[in-house]
Amino acid sequence: MAEAVGEIEKEEGVLVTITPGSGTDGGTVFGQGAGSQDPKEELPPPSVVITNEQYNRIARLLEKKIPVTLQFEIQATITDPVDSFNISAEIPGAKPDAGVVMLGGHFDSWTGGTGATDNAAGSAVAMEAIRILKTLHLKMDRTVRIGLWTGEEEGLLGSRAYVKEHFADPADMKLKPEHAQLAAYYNLDNGSGKIRGIYMQDNDMVRPIFGPWLAPLGDLGASTLTIRNTGSTDHMSFDAVGLPAFQFIQDPLEYSSRTHHSNMDVYDHLVAGDLEQASAIMAWFVYNTAERPGMLPRKALPKPRPNRGSERPEGGPTTGSN
Repeated sequence: MAEAVGEIEKEEGVLVTITPGSGTDGGTVFGQGAGSQDPKEELPPPSVVITNEQYNRIARLLEKKIPVTLQFEIQATITDPVDSFNISAEIPGAKPDAGVVMLGGHFDSWTGGTGATDNAAGSAVAMEAIRILKTLHLKMDRTVRIGLWTGEEEGLLGSRAYVKEHFADPADMKLKPEHAQLAAYYNLDNGSGKIRGIYMQDNDMVRPIFGPWLAPLGDLGASTLTIRNTGSTDHMSFDAVGLPAFQFIQDPLEYSSRTHHSNMDVYDHLVAGDLEQASAIMAWFVYNTAERPGMLPRKALPKPRPNRGSERPEGGPTTGSN
């Protein structure tokens, strides 16, 4: 649909498209992609998102047949090739054959703000969680590895590439040796709010495991287990090849209403105490997974999906946003 609209705009000689910031007001602008994620597709005309107040004023003037003159200076550069990268580090396990536990979040962001809640918050929490485990000098059986992914906003590109290289390609589901070694992946990507529990991602077999892990966290406010899955972020890359991968439930705060993909996604909307709580809980889950005698139970392996590359990567219903 976006490609068709772009073609019509070019045929009509459109110089720039203007859209209002959807959702809220008060100077908040939510920017989204204006064209295709496929680099083979032709670029659409330049697109500008303005505040609802500005857009509505323009509309009122035009309704009254009053001419409106707009002036834009747009400078954009398309680089080729478009390279990206992931960041990883690990604490080696005491038993090299015991496997790996992973944690992380995405490291890229949208350009309207500074990406503080989406997803510097999740990246910082994962980094702090692994710092806690390192500082305590815990001798964990399994290796603990952090992954900070780029290209998430373009379609989970970083985590999908990592999973394809290390575990399996969802297109053919030919498992690599490391697939059997991953105990779990834990992700954080829903803003600065406290962790209130965890999505079990349609894997009810982990309920009797996660329940006792959550029990001592009640005084921190984390107690909820839900069978629901949540999409639109990097744990889906792992889940797509049958690996245990989970996203934490968080307080929404102003994430969807104010900061997500907006010019208000800045440091002022981070809550230090909430991030500290989330770091401790993520570290606790990772530690328990690293020390658990057995691997976490897994869902049945998904069937090969040859068209995976052309599908929307998030998959499934979502209660959060990337």
